[in-house]
Amino acid sequence: MATRSSILDANAYRPDADGPGGPDGTRGGDLLRRRAAALGPAYRLFYREPLELVRGSGAYLYDADGRAYLDAYNNVASVGHAHPRVAAAVARQAATLSTHTRYVDAGLVAYAERLLGLLPPAVDQVMLTCTGSEANDLALRVAAAATGGTGVIVTEEAYHGNTALVTGASPSLGRGAPRGEHVWTVPAPDPLRRPGVDPAAELLAAVHRALDAMAVAGVQPSAFLVDSILSSDGVHSHPVGYLAPAVEAVRAAGGLLVADEVQPGFARTGSAFWGFERHGLDPEIVTMGKPMGNGLPIAGMAARAAVLEPFASTVPYFNTFGGNHVSVAAAAAVLDVIEEEGLQENAARVGAALRAGVREVAARHPVVADVRGDGLFVGVELVAAEGSTEPGSARAADVVNSMRDRGVLTSVCGPWGSTLKVRPPLVATEHDAARFVEVLDEVLALSPVDRGTRRLDHQH
Repeated sequence: MATRSSILDANAYRPDADGPGGPDGTRGGDLLRRRAAALGPAYRLFYREPLELVRGSGAYLYDADGRAYLDAYNNVASVGHAHPRVAAAVARQAATLSTHTRYVDAGLVAYAERLLGLLPPAVDQVMLTCTGSEANDLALRVAAAATGGTGVIVTEEAYHGNTALVTGASPSLGRGAPRGEHVWTVPAPDPLRRPGVDPAAELLAAVHRALDAMAVAGVQPSAFLVDSILSSDGVHSHPVGYLAPAVEAVRAAGGLLVADEVQPGFARTGSAFWGFERHGLDPEIVTMGKPMGNGLPIAGMAARAAVLEPFASTVPYFNTFGGNHVSVAAAAAVLDVIEEEGLQENAARVGAALRAGVREVAARHPVVADVRGDGLFVGVELVAAEGSTEPGSARAADVVNSMRDRGVLTSVCGPWGSTLKVRPPLVATEHDAARFVEVLDEVLALSPVDRGTRRLDHQH
């Protein structure tokens, strides 16, 4: 079995590896050297040959040489890169007022009311932050205050952010980010290697084991923090409803459900606006981020008033930029665009076409072992060889980089970095889905040597 990889290293540029971008005197090489010198070594870039992007429009990105790339990965610009409606709202507000959040702001109140209207009725108060990491950090603090517990359950390859608290609840960051003292992990489904296993029963049993271990350690449960599509675990969207028994077990032990919607939320799955909604769940706390402002820094934590009260009555929380005027203007415009352009329906329709196309590719290339997902959130699991269950980590890396060289951007996820993680903007068309399928088919047909051959003549 291949070595497990950190989520940040699975598709990362390695400056010590042979290849473009080195000390060759080119613009790219010089910029990479300057970047490393100024920013230090902790940052990560995508791809063996990093991209310098200078412009975006809809589902496409453009590099410094004017080459076009279909963006099949970036869920930040959820309603499309440089959407004119969002850009206009940001410009208008930035030219009017942008200050900190300790003044009354009608726009903020109106947005909070509108956002809460999209959530279950019991989730009736929201606090805004700048990032999903902040939102999840805040959620765990709120859950601890509400329950009196500190025990947290996450999936084995979860990613929930980069503050000290949520880094400890993000095992996908690898060994360099130790698991928090009161964090327990449970496995994601693995239909390829554990066929016939009931995911709901398996998860429930694992949650019971975690709760038993907490009891032995003298730790009271606080939260089951879960991204309902298990993005970093390899995109496990089905069967719908399999999370519910585990959630009820956590509640019976005194813990809460914290639904991390940073990745599956805001209509991405097509069949529902929120990922937890697909599973029929009614969380105590919901967190959100990335796609919320289409690239502007805005995130949030929504909670039931009774759950929030123990924290709110004792901690005078303040976030200088969380819910600032400009970001709120962007977020309101995002909701306008999703609604008026029918992007949830588009995600369902185009996502279905995308998955159908990838399954046709899988019939021709049996190294595609599984195609999972819902809406415009798709996982394509690769294996090392036909008929094998050995993760195709090296193959996935080759495929991602070869697709990048042919004008399609995607990346990988899962414990071995062997699953393609496909998340086009919600404005992607069936033509874009067909383009992704065409290039994937083309790349999988290549020999390992040919797969590295660059073809950068693509234009859009």
